[in-house]
Amino acid sequence: MSVNASVNYHVHKPERQAFHIDAEGIKGNLVSPDLVATQIQIEDARSQSGSVTFAKDSVRFLNHPTQADITRENENWRNTYDQELSSILTDDFNASEVVIFDHTIRVDEPNAVRPPARNVHSDYSADGAKQRLIDILGDEKAAEWAKGHYAFLNIWRPLENPINSAPLGFIRPSSLDDEDWVLLDLIYPDRVGQILGVVGNPNHKWIYQSKMTPDEAVVFNIFDNQGLPSVAHSALDMTEDTNIKTIRKSIESRTLVRLS
Repeated sequence: MSVNASVNYHVHKPERQAFHIDAEGIKGNLVSPDLVATQIQIEDARSQSGSVTFAKDSVRFLNHPTQADITRENENWRNTYDQELSSILTDDFNASEVVIFDHTIRVDEPNAVRPPARNVHSDYSADGAKQRLIDILGDEKAAEWAKGHYAFLNIWRPLENPINSAPLGFIRPSSLDDEDWVLLDLIYPDRVGQILGVVGNPNHKWIYQSKMTPDEAVVFNIFDNQGLPSVAHSALDMTEDTNIKTIRKSIESRTLVRLS
């Protein structure tokens, strides 16, 4: 079954483009490059059991309840949640080492510090991932990891209520052309990263899982040094049921894994 939604694609330009995060020293102030709102169709993975696989699509949907009471008010949940994520990555993805280095709670409100990311992107370019590896591990250990197989994986789950609006959607990697990607700088007050934006292409095949609950999660690849495709993703502008007024809240956790 497919549904309609809108996403914001990037555009090709002759000059380098960038996002400015916390611009002018104001937390939550985001200055973005040009984006183009585009209507798309999305296939619901929930109605096509087994159609989405990590090996093929760089995405895996999981039923994995959490015992962590995740809130923005305190961080007492972190140890419990980190242990749960480590178990997912070691048991289901055969990670031999796991580093969990970032949690971002997103709330779909006008004045939210971190609202859902409404641009089609992947979190790292190849150069951005290599630099982030060094940032996290240091030069010596990063060089050791780079001799083997490592990956950056994102783990996303709803908070408080099932997702009724702005769900997370993904483009199947097989439907992306190389020229669809565009390099983007990510300029923070204290550092500069590099991500990949995506320009529109009518051949893109979008997938998502409808009405995801806080007992569910999705793991997706954002960089793999041995070639598993990075998956483009974005919040989808759509609503499942107009009679439901809950606000989309979610947490995404960025992880670095060493693979056997």
